[in-house]
Amino acid sequence: MSDFNEQVVAEFRAHHGKVGGPFEGAPLLLLHSTGAKTGNVRVSPLMYLPDDGRYVIFASKAGADSNPAWYHNLKKNPQATIEVGDETVSVVAEEVEGADRDALYRKQATLFSGFADYEKKTARIIPVVRLSTSA
Repeated sequence: MSDFNEQVVAEFRAHHGKVGGPFEGAPLLLLHSTGAKTGNVRVSPLMYLPDDGRYVIFASKAGADSNPAWYHNLKKNPQATIEVGDETVSVVAEEVEGADRDALYRKQATLFSGFADYEKKTARIIPVVRLSTSA
């Protein structure tokens, strides 16, 4: 995990899911995904969009031309865990496509303009992933 991510994770846990810096005031979760190649658990801090009791995350990678590692991890291993505030929740990941994907991305970009910028930086369609609680 990068030093930046390690700092965000530490701050998230120390302040019950709240962090400053570029994530200040934004809904943030910690995604625990299983590595597609290694099988090791990875922790990624991500902004999310609440969606009727589910969590929507965006594989923006700040507008890079490749998807983030966590996206590939979830494609191979959709069972994951998230930390939201002080809670740890088991989830199942499902990619959202078509008009539903477009509407969710547009909503996130309206709430947080950086997501509109990410879309402009890359030719790829940024994947949208819905995390639903598992039984």
